[in-house]
Amino acid sequence: MKTTILSAGLAVGAALLVSPANAEGLAGAPAPFDKGGVEIAVVSFLGSGDWLQAFEAGTKRQAVALGVTLTLSQARNDNDTERNLVEQAINRGVKGIIINNGRPEVLKDVAQKALDAGIKVVAYDVDLDNPAIPQIEQSDKDMARLVLEQAVKDKGDGFTAGAVYVAGFAPLDRRYAAFKEFVEKHKLTEKAVWGVVNDTVPASVADQTKAVLRANPDISVIFTPWDEFAKGVKLATDELGVSDKVKIYGVDTSTADIQLMIEPDSAWVATAATNAAVVGEVAVRAVSLAIAGQDPGHSVLLQPTLVTRDDLISNKIETIEDLQQKFPAFSASDAATAAWIPAPKK
Repeated sequence: MKTTILSAGLAVGAALLVSPANAEGLAGAPAPFDKGGVEIAVVSFLGSGDWLQAFEAGTKRQAVALGVTLTLSQARNDNDTERNLVEQAINRGVKGIIINNGRPEVLKDVAQKALDAGIKVVAYDVDLDNPAIPQIEQSDKDMARLVLEQAVKDKGDGFTAGAVYVAGFAPLDRRYAAFKEFVEKHKLTEKAVWGVVNDTVPASVADQTKAVLRANPDISVIFTPWDEFAKGVKLATDELGVSDKVKIYGVDTSTADIQLMIEPDSAWVATAATNAAVVGEVAVRAVSLAIAGQDPGHSVLLQPTLVTRDDLISNKIETIEDLQQKFPAFSASDAATAAWIPAPKK
């Protein structure tokens, strides 16, 4: 069994070429997995961050269990590069492509081109509006709802809030829409919205947040629908010395995030998340089912878990591994599986 992993930090227009590696067949599996030689490409819009690292680790684990060749590439927030990476996967003749995030208007036609070439496609956190493309989804509305309900529980109705948000990314759009519903339902004041998606998100968001908080000292809650946003806000609250006045309610988690949440007097008090590595495993299973001619379902949904700072401290949780042990629902998912698909080794 041989698995090839290639991770590329590419400039715009750069080419990624990977020669498929032969792998032994998987006993008892349907074609083409019974003969081996299956290549799956994972194309990610982002190029950095703890969530992406964990997601890719999960794809690797499941690929090893299935005996497939896996190629990983990252567009580093560049639309044209992501299109080029999908085109390159098509030209290599891979059996399946996992598209991880990006802008639908940029990807719809090239995803259809892959389907027309007989390549199975699944998408995570980008709605390609194609009935032939299964959507791997966290329940974004539930993720936002869990942390916002906690914010209302902690602060009551009517508090003054800010949100870090960049439009055009499906998960952020859905999470922010849930925030807007809470603003209306609980008579909140939305004082400011800011954000950026680039290669230095935490640092850039920290600078923005400091300016926002200086101009709006009455903000007491900041909703961050991505953990890279939350890191930036926490940097800002630490530097301004306002961690006792401004609380962060986020989405997503990682070991690095947990370490930030359990710091003394941390402003980051709650997050809602699925396990990014498990999302990666599910994505590989879903595209593998499609390659084998089996339907993973059009919507493959993973349910989130609410994690509070108090939970982490009271349960002595310091890492994702600790979280998986103390919160079993966080450690695995039975989504998109079949008897012939081996479980990944943790």
